[in-house]
Amino acid sequence: MGEYSKFISEKRRSVETPKNLAENGKAVFGTFNKEFDAMDLVSLKKPTEAPDFLNKKKLTLWEATEINLKEGVLLAAASDMGIFGTVFHVFYDKRNKKVYSWQTNMPSKSVVIAPNLKGGEETKAEAKNTRITYTNNFDQGECRIEGYHEDKDNKIVYSFVLKRLSNPSIVSIPFGDNRPLYSQKDFFKAEGSLTLNGETIKSDKETTAIVDDHRGYYPRKSHYDWVTTMGVNVHNKEKKWFAFNLTRNQSINQDDYNENLIWLENKTSLLPPVVFNKKTPSSMFKEKGKIEWEIKDEHGMVDVVFEIDAINAMVVHALVINIDYYITFGTLKGYVLDENGEKYILDGMLGMGEDKSLLL
Repeated sequence: MGEYSKFISEKRRSVETPKNLAENGKAVFGTFNKEFDAMDLVSLKKPTEAPDFLNKKKLTLWEATEINLKEGVLLAAASDMGIFGTVFHVFYDKRNKKVYSWQTNMPSKSVVIAPNLKGGEETKAEAKNTRITYTNNFDQGECRIEGYHEDKDNKIVYSFVLKRLSNPSIVSIPFGDNRPLYSQKDFFKAEGSLTLNGETIKSDKETTAIVDDHRGYYPRKSHYDWVTTMGVNVHNKEKKWFAFNLTRNQSINQDDYNENLIWLENKTSLLPPVVFNKKTPSSMFKEKGKIEWEIKDEHGMVDVVFEIDAINAMVVHALVINIDYYITFGTLKGYVLDENGEKYILDGMLGMGEDKSLLL
């Protein structure tokens, strides 16, 4: 254990993964070392205030990927939100700081989220103007993603093969007594290409990706902040694979249950809870032109400034639903420390994040 390990709860240490994320109507909480065989969250007893027969309608499922290419960043996601399904793609062009985005809603039954991430199980969705397919072989350290999306102005087509670079982050976080938020996030090397409006962009030796498999019961009123990076980092004058995840959500115990960590080559190092400080709301980005987030912990392990250069806003204010969802892109400054006190300077690395509020 390193000198900073004392700031990490023992409940954040990975334990052997049980067979099912739900056991006898109860959610399993904690941090785990490998993929679940089953995640039968519909079988939970009273995960929300609604009757149990509405569990499927209350459960949110998604699989999403961020792929960091030299020229830009692709976000590709399929989600079943119980009452409807959606596929969305966002591409941030680093060269001109332009954001392209597509979203297609569809019936819930048109989105199939893989029952687990093993043995080639597929997440897939298709509509007239979009298709996305994940072929999940995480038990072999691999994943394949391919798809397309188009509208009257823009079209994107892509295909990538992903190979794991580090250990997975697998957590089940309590949002209530029996209300789980599960996430498996993995850091990958990515090989493949995408074509945007006729321009083909190919992966190179530093192209990386993170996949997030995500399932849970969000509260009726919820909010989370998230920032990540992925790629290579120069440490002790050597280029090494490097990524991190920083999230603040509605965990009922931030010390014991969070998903903050650094991915290093073939290993991870845990981070404590963090707080996001936004001096300017994300909603004011267009007016201000550039905004910053500060992300810090209480022990000096995380000191990050996220300089945001572009935002994709998905804002819906209707009678029965209010969503303020900002996907952010830019660059990072500052550092993170691993548990041994090793400092990783982030200056100039990609920053990607989300600022999402939901009221149903």
